[in-house]
Amino acid sequence: MAAINYNHLRYFWAVAHDGNLTRTAERLNVTQSALSVQIRKLEERLGHPLFERRGRQLHLTEAGRIALDHADSIFAAGDELVATLDQRGTVRQALRVGALATLSRNFQMEFLRPLFGRDDVEIILRSGSQAELLRGLEALSLDVVLVNRPPSSDALNPFVSHRVTEQPVSLFGTPARLAGAGEGAGLAALLAHCPVVLPTAESEVRSDFDALMDRIGVRPQIAAEVEDMAMLRLLAREDVGLAVLPPIVVKDEIAAGTLVEAERMPGIAARFYAVTIERRFPHPLVRELVSALGR
Repeated sequence: MAAINYNHLRYFWAVAHDGNLTRTAERLNVTQSALSVQIRKLEERLGHPLFERRGRQLHLTEAGRIALDHADSIFAAGDELVATLDQRGTVRQALRVGALATLSRNFQMEFLRPLFGRDDVEIILRSGSQAELLRGLEALSLDVVLVNRPPSSDALNPFVSHRVTEQPVSLFGTPARLAGAGEGAGLAALLAHCPVVLPTAESEVRSDFDALMDRIGVRPQIAAEVEDMAMLRLLAREDVGLAVLPPIVVKDEIAAGTLVEAERMPGIAARFYAVTIERRFPHPLVRELVSALGR
């Protein structure tokens, strides 16, 4: 099998990072046609198109994104040779993770924990809205997206939602708040006595909470409705009210004794998902993380 021509690969690598054939040709002092020929030869060698043109812009195909990841590692190897002799580090494989801006940081840490401390991995973590993150997944600028509600999937949007964890949801409050409510107070009594801090109406947990309140005939006093789990945690710590949360969000406060589980919310669970997209060449680190979920 013929070896890859690394001149072809370097030209592709330059265009992929610039995103513009004209700009790269000017920077490298070659003609656009010569640059196109080099990339086409690489595509013929690899057996896959590496770019697709949308208007005047060049966009990486899935094969192009994989080739770029490898090219980054290959051309970093020359620097690594010097760095190794200089004892300045190792080549790393990048994993691009998108996380919902409102998602629990503790959950994100638990999902990524298997990769912590590995010299061969660089984690690039970005946050945003679910729509923004899914667009990044489709564009292959993200390898996996962490959310608390799975996106719909169809032939045009072939998302794959892997359930990472499902946690029961409880009322959490400060020891002083719970002491004031009376020892051993049940769910209905707690909600009649204490205000609550809730997720916003768009969340699955909130929908289940509202349904539970309707079943038991309770109309709680709502102190705050918050989209961000981190803010829910802070409001509970400030004793604004009892917070409706999964324990992973407040595990540090539970360990420190600043928050206490008051009552389990029957039939309510918080679910967290790692979303990928169907790819011919799955990212090996994503495959490793997702495979670990079943163990």
